[in-house]
Order: sequence, then structure tokens, then C-alpha cells
Amino acid sequence: MPELTELWPAPYIVALTGLGFLIALVAWLPLALKRLPLSLPIVCIALGAGIFALPQVGLRPMPMDHPEITERFTEFVVIIALMGAGLKLDRVFDFRRWAVTWRLLAITMPLSILAITGLGAWAGLPWVAALLLGASLAPTDPVLAADVQVGPPLTGQEDEVRFGLTSEAGLNDGLAFPFVNLAIVLALAAGSGEPWLLQWLGYNVVWEIGVGVVGGWLVGRVFGWLTFRIPAESQLAQTGDGLIAIGATFVSYGLTEMVHCYGFLAVFITALTLRHAHRRHEFHREMHDVTEQVERLAMMVLLLLFGGALVSGLLAPLQWVDIGVALAVLLVVRPVAGLLGLAGLRAPWHEKLTLAFFGIRGVGSFYYLAYGLNHAAFAEAERLWAIIGLIVLLSVLLHGLTVTPVMRWLDRAQGRDPDAPERAEIPPPGLTGPAR
Repeated sequence: MPELTELWPAPYIVALTGLGFLIALVAWLPLALKRLPLSLPIVCIALGAGIFALPQVGLRPMPMDHPEITERFTEFVVIIALMGAGLKLDRVFDFRRWAVTWRLLAITMPLSILAITGLGAWAGLPWVAALLLGASLAPTDPVLAADVQVGPPLTGQEDEVRFGLTSEAGLNDGLAFPFVNLAIVLALAAGSGEPWLLQWLGYNVVWEIGVGVVGGWLVGRVFGWLTFRIPAESQLAQTGDGLIAIGATFVSYGLTEMVHCYGFLAVFITALTLRHAHRRHEFHREMHDVTEQVERLAMMVLLLLFGGALVSGLLAPLQWVDIGVALAVLLVVRPVAGLLGLAGLRAPWHEKLTLAFFGIRGVGSFYYLAYGLNHAAFAEAERLWAIIGLIVLLSVLLHGLTVTPVMRWLDRAQGRDPDAPERAEIPPPGLTGPAR
């Protein structure tokens, strides 16, 4: 007769069973939540909080206790999301047609960094720590913003609002990096008297952005040629295996990081270039679908851990003033900076308001903070984690509860039926094989 302790399943079996349930939820929850004023991230955080609140669960997934794992896991989730975002965009890259994107990047993001840095300093954070806070929170997240992004490739679900939020999330994760590096440079140079401005401008801005863009374009060109343009029997598209997109993600990120450039930026540029290689090929849908599944599974694991961190004391270092800062970031800074960036844009007011409001904060903010804290010493690191954790939680709740009714309202205002089934464009004859 086995003892009672022997009847309890091994941790491996428990983990395997839990993973099975999680994968099932990945497939089912988006369908179940489609008509409800709830989002997948809300459910994941709640599940994580419930699981890690159980006394039998001894793990406490606090990011400051596992800094390297936190940085690498959030990095992985973001690069997968960036590839998916780039593959979704049907609109051809063009400076004029991407006007809404440039406004959000060139005006809204710097204003957000400046305003959040000021709020952080006002709340008592050192200026350098406040700058890291501002740089971490300024980008719109590509991971948690799926409900406000464009639809899959070739489905026609790409209005100006969804396009603007998708393209902004794809590019600003790379373009916020110079400001994170500025906070790191200032933290390392404090008290040393070493010159930092020229090094930051020449290396962290010009070199890392420029070579990141070129590197991403080159990798995209190579994968585009291998996928669509070599003789038909050797095309990667003939495999029908969308995992090629994951391979392109890792190659693009890895090669550009090896030469010390912004891999986030490179991955998104690779996705855009790969999409441009044959814009109407149905294989883009296969690549997007695989990327989306990997992204959703990784996101759910991360948000379960985030829920666990919340019940483990992540928000304990918060001060009362930090709650005001969090509310100001979400309800004042992003909406006002967004409207200022969109001033003069020829678009209806409800579209500008939606673009300004849905500046979702999420996994990218976790990554930037983890990266900054792993590369330099910043005062009040635990408080920084608490502030960003609170802002991401509030963003998930605020935007998650409003996204369904707001986007349905937007569709009606634009003359579309929000209940209409997803429609796939039919590629013209001869465009599903080798590129013409």
C-alpha cells in the first residue's frame, strides 16, 4: 500500500497537466471572450493571481529576484509579437501613407517620455530613475494590444486606427531604446565626469538605429527571396510551414544584436520586408498564424507569472503619490500627447481620440525596466517595479474592459458591421505561387 505522499503526483506531471490546460485556454479563450467586455490578459492575470495565492505553490515569481530570466523571457515575447505585427500590415510602406505612425513616433512618444520623467521626479524619484521610468512606459505595447491591432494578413481589417496602433507598436519598441540607454549612460557616468553625450548620440542613436534598420532589411530580403522568389520547387513557401517566420525572427534579432544594434527594430523591419517580397501570397497567413499562437502562449505564461508577482508583493513598495502618477500616465499623459501628435491630421475626431486613448502599456515596459536595471544601478529599483507593475495592471483593466465596446463603436462610426465575419481577400489568379 503506497504512502499518502507517494500518491501525490510528481511536480513534472502537475506542470505537464497545467501546460495542457493552458494550451487549451490559448485556443478557446479568445473565442469565448469575443463578445464580452473582457480581454485575454485580464483572465490570465486573474488566473495567475489565483494559482500563486495557493499555499501549496511555493514559487514567488518576483522580477527582482529573477532579473536575468525576467529580461530574457520578456524579450522573447516582444520579438515574437513584433514579427506578428509586421506580417499583419497590408499597407505598403510609404512615408506619406504612414503619416499617422510618424506623428505618434516623433511627437507623441518623446512628449510621453518627457512628461512621465517629470512626473517621476515630482514623485520623488531621482532624475535618472525617472528617465528610465519614462523610457520604459512611453512605447505602446505590441503584445497586449492585439485587440486594437489590424486583422490577419489579407483580411482587409486595416482601418486607420488599427493600422496606426499596430505600426506604432511595431516601431516604437525599437525607437524607445535610445532613451533607455540614455538613462543607463547617465547612471554609469554619474560622478565619473566622463563625457557621455557624443557617445550616446553616435553609438546608441545613430549606429544602433541605422544598422538595426539596415540589418533588418537585409535579413528580410534574404528570407523573402528564399521564401517566394527562388525556383518554385525550392521555395520555403512550398513547405506550408509557418515556423519559417519564427526562424526569421530569431535570425534577424540574433544577427543585429551580435553587432550591438536594436534587435527589436530589426525584427519589425524584417517582417515588413518579408511581407513586401510577395504581398498577396497566402503563405503570409500561415506564417502569421504560427507566430500568433507562439506569441499568445508565451504571453499567457508571462501574465500568469505577473499575476503571481502581484499576490507576492510586487506592489508593496508603492507610495500614495505613485498611484496618482499611474493614473496620470494612463488618463492624461498618453491621451494628451496622442492628441497633440495627431493635431492637423486629416481624420475624424473619434479616430484621433481612439488612437490617443489606446496607448496600452505592457510587456515591453517590463523588458525595458529589466534591461535597464540589469545594466546599471538605479536608486529605488523595487519602487520602479511597483510603479510599472501598477500601470500595466491598470492598463490591462482599463483598456481590456473598454476595447470591445469602443472598437465596436468605432466600426459602426466607420460604416462597418462589427458582427460581420472575418473576410479573406482572394488573391488574383497566379499570385499564390512564385512572385510575379
